[in-house]
Amino acid sequence: MRATLPHPADLGRKVRDLVREHRADLRTRTYGTADLNPPAGPYQVVPVTASDGARLRVHAYGPADGDVIVLVHGWTCCLEYWNPQINAFAGEYRVVAYDVRGHGESDAGTAPLTTDQLADDLAEVLDAVLKPGQRAVLVGHSLGGMTVQAWAGRYPQRVRKQLHAVLLTNTAAGDLIAETTVVPFFNRGMAALPFRVGLIGLSAPILFPPIAPVRWVFRRQIMSLAAVGDVVEFGLNIVRSCPTRVRGRFGTLLSYLDVGRGAANLTVPTTVIVGSADDMTPPVHAERIVEMLTEAGSLDGFRILRTGHLGNVEAYREFNAELARVANAAFGIPAQVVGA
Repeated sequence: MRATLPHPADLGRKVRDLVREHRADLRTRTYGTADLNPPAGPYQVVPVTASDGARLRVHAYGPADGDVIVLVHGWTCCLEYWNPQINAFAGEYRVVAYDVRGHGESDAGTAPLTTDQLADDLAEVLDAVLKPGQRAVLVGHSLGGMTVQAWAGRYPQRVRKQLHAVLLTNTAAGDLIAETTVVPFFNRGMAALPFRVGLIGLSAPILFPPIAPVRWVFRRQIMSLAAVGDVVEFGLNIVRSCPTRVRGRFGTLLSYLDVGRGAANLTVPTTVIVGSADDMTPPVHAERIVEMLTEAGSLDGFRILRTGHLGNVEAYREFNAELARVANAAFGIPAQVVGA
């Protein structure tokens, strides 16, 4: 009796299903450090459809009538990246996090990938989670911070209408390749990183196998060598959960990033945080944003944490303390910060 071989299409579907399950597992793993684990409480799935029909995964944690904090993650991450903040604040606040298109479980969509489209997506999320007249604290990390700036540049009339305050962390407004220090020896003195080399690096569909040399490089170039244990595993697993094609596509977008003076339109109290060892978005980027905010009269704070690029994970207690300060000033209600 001859064995029946699976049809190539069926085999392809099975492989894709296994890959999706593996990525979901990477996003939802548990750790000895409870603050990094998936939130234990219930959450609401908020239906949001972008302008091109892409469905965005949006979760809302905490009391339905609570003051709102909206979290926007960075490149190659997902809403689970914010677990240390969701766990800390969802007891008191309505904490909203969503997967940027193509990341996590959000659709990639059919629209050209631009910062304007990401700004439009954020506008859809804010409209979906805020009640009429309600205002939020908006937090953006890396690409999320760039999205916030793009949104403010595209919708300046909505800033005061929908926001109480903003917190930008480990982010930039442009010139990423010209300023990055991820590649050893370049952009530290006379030797500038050639744009073409940076473009190839950011656009490459890079894999991050969980082996010791990769962990060390990840710590050294993306986080910092001070990061160890569960914090490193959590950060690496979140990044590994991103499809390589999405990593490459968004890397191309970042190579040409320019959100201009969008930060100048953040006319509500805005705080900027940067990592002293951040090679992806070195402190010079934060300083430029701070200059724009100072000119606009909206700079509320500027903190340098001893972290790499994943500051709100590497130093989540310090980051949460700063977010608690921002939320307290915005809403006038003391924040209950886990582990602070």
